[in-house]
This record gives sequence, structure tokens and C-alpha cells, in this order.
Amino acid sequence: MSDSENALLYGWGRTAATRARVRKPQHAAAISDAIATAGPRGVIARGLGRSYGDPAQNAGGVVLDMTDLHGLDLDSDLGTALVGAGTSIDAVMRNTTPAGWWVPVTAGTRQVTIGGAIAADIHGKNHHVDGSFGNHVRRITLARPDGVTEELVPGDELFNATVGGMGLTGVIIDAEIELLPITSNLVRVDTDRFDNLESLMAEMVAGDSRYRYSVAWIDAGTRSAAGRGVLSRGDHASADDIAGKQRGLNFEPRQRIDVPALVPNGLLNGTTINAFNEVWFRKAPRHRRDELVSLGMFFHPLDGVSNWNRMYGRAGFVQYQFVVPDTASHLIEDSLEALRAIGATSFLSVLKRFGPASTGLLSFPQPGWTLALDIPAAVSGLAGVLTGLDEQVAAVGGRIYLAKDSRMSPAMFATMYPNHTKFREIRERIDPNHHMNSDLARRLQL
Repeated sequence: MSDSENALLYGWGRTAATRARVRKPQHAAAISDAIATAGPRGVIARGLGRSYGDPAQNAGGVVLDMTDLHGLDLDSDLGTALVGAGTSIDAVMRNTTPAGWWVPVTAGTRQVTIGGAIAADIHGKNHHVDGSFGNHVRRITLARPDGVTEELVPGDELFNATVGGMGLTGVIIDAEIELLPITSNLVRVDTDRFDNLESLMAEMVAGDSRYRYSVAWIDAGTRSAAGRGVLSRGDHASADDIAGKQRGLNFEPRQRIDVPALVPNGLLNGTTINAFNEVWFRKAPRHRRDELVSLGMFFHPLDGVSNWNRMYGRAGFVQYQFVVPDTASHLIEDSLEALRAIGATSFLSVLKRFGPASTGLLSFPQPGWTLALDIPAAVSGLAGVLTGLDEQVAAVGGRIYLAKDSRMSPAMFATMYPNHTKFREIRERIDPNHHMNSDLARRLQL
């Protein structure tokens, strides 16, 4: 294991930074030793730092940088891959796409490790069809807090606690995942532009059974433009779809822009965000069918802008993501209106559909609607509005995404995640001294 380094760590939102000793295990055998010698503040694993809040931080304790535990063994016949926990989804895609295989679920960025994808049970544009990442994990090798290394499979109690468990059941060493067969490096996309949220949401529901991938950008800006949006839906293009056009299975996405470290505070404000929203809406076609789009541009457009989170300046930003059942769809518009009232304009507002929940005890997705909003953290009155929205979401049986959260209260967490009692029981049994710990765990009293 490499020497420890005292470092200031924060999530992708660049808020609530804390300092910890960072250690970088070079092999699996070093992980159990790191857990056993971490000290009273415990240890937590960290991948590429793409959780928006504090789940991969551990003030005064140890953080394990897992990125050296990488590697991939692809079985092209079975369509599975054994992947090291520190391997990025980007690396998986670059290795499996040329062989005709794609990851079954990807978040909006491919700069997420496999260990992080499992710990957060990430979801993508296809949850209404394929579920979350944990639905496609065949096996997990876990270094438990008590020093035991155990192989977990679906149906195991500890498997269900680990998938979506935010790293608090131990350190994931590797995992075997199922892959999705593809025959091209393109996605066949239909795009529609809507002038109001009601029509857009009705069309999303109607398309649940017709499209594997579905995502909508919502204009969360001024009241006059509120609710308009652009809906993109599609599936992997077949060899027939691209006959006589671009061919191949290469996957080599590029970063086009790098945001500098020093960005003026206030660069993203109500005026600039509204201007962006206007351009984004107007450039989208009213109706377009069967457009062929590259994998990178469809799944991860923001990955083309390196360090885009710096655009929010030193104060950072909050990503507020919630899910509510279909019967509470009104909270989509209500939340946008509440934030508009204090000038909390969202730069990126993304609406998706969710299908059935997974078996992960703390997994976020459940059937219904999920809305993700990126909001400058410095907006006056933001904390109070978000607390009020928490209460409304909880009242209808919804919840907030732990991988995006940096501010939820313990009481609200307990209400939103009814399986927390079972999760705590398992954690107390395998880790009574809380060797695994994080800023999120202490904040939510997990």
C-alpha cells in the first residue's frame, strides 16, 4: 500500500470539504490491513470522486483511493466481465465495446468506478426497462470490516446491503457483471420538443414500453418558459440501421473542453443559465426520427467538458435529485416553482422514468418519476426550500438520492428509506465497532 497522504476531499458538487488520510492500496491483500488499522474514525473507499456530496469523505479518518485496483477479464461467449473495483466504467466501455458488449447501466458520466457503481446502485436512462446497476451484478468480492473476504451473490442478505449501501458494509474488491450485446457504436434516437411539462410527461409515460432509453431536459428557468423541454429516446442501432453509413464498434470518446481551475464566482447565475436554457431549447428539433448518435454523445455529453463542476465557482453547487411515485407527479412542477421563487435556477434539469426497485436495502430508484437539478449552492434561501421539498417528497413515499445528497437530516433519511432498520441490523452484526465510516454515515446517523 502506498504511503498515506493528508488531503482535503470533497464531492463533485465541491461543497462540505473535509480532511482525511488517503491511502492507496495496490492489491486486495492490503485492504483488510487498512480497515484493521484505520483508527477510531474508521475508513471508507473512494473511487473517482463523482458522488456529489459526502459519501466518499471521512473527516479525521482514512479514505482508500481504490483506483489502483483495476483490471478486466471479459468472457465474450457468456457476455460477462470480472472487473476490479477501481476500474472506471469508461475503461470497461473501451475494452468491451470493440467485442460487441456494452455496460447494462451507465450514469450520466462514465467516470465512475465499478465499486462506486455498486455502492450507489447507479441508474441510467433505461431504468424503466433494465433496472439499476445492481440488477446486473452476478457476484461481488467484499473485504468485510471483520477481516473476512467473502463472495456475495444475488439473494444474499449482505449482497442486498452492499448494493446501494454507500460503502458501509466493507470494501468491494471486484465484481462480475453482465453485459449487453450491441452490433454498432451508435444509438438510434428520436427527439421531440415540448412547450409544456404536462405534454412532455404524458409522452414519456406513453413511450415506456417502446424505448429502452428515455431522458428529458427540462427548462427550469424563468416562469414564462417554465416546463418546456426536450425529450430524447432511443436504443442501440443495429447493423441494418447503419447500412451504408458509419460502421464499427470502436469507442474512443474525446474531451473537447477543459474548464480552468480559477473560474469567476457568479459565472453561472440566473441570467447566464436562462440564456443557456433558451439556446438549448431552440437548437433542438421539434420532431426528429432515427438520428444516429455516437455512444459517447448520447450517454455522456458532459464528459466532453473536463472539470465542468468548476463552472459554479468556489461555492460549488447542490444536485438535488428525488423520486416520487406516479401519483405524486405534481411535485415535479411544484419543486421547479419553489426553486424559481427564490431565483434558484437549475443549469441542468433532467427528468427520467423509473421501473421496479432493486433488492438493495438503501437503493434509490423506485417506480415513478425522478428529477435531478443542479443548483448553485450560494443561492439565498436554498437550504430552507430544499428542506421543505424533502418533507413533501417524504410525505408521498418518495426519497432523495444518497449519492447526490449532502444535506439531508437523519430523521428525513429514516422516513424516506424504510429498510434502514434492516440495513443497520446487518451493519451492526458485521461491523459493531464501525470500522467502515464516512461523513455521510455520521450525518445520517447510520
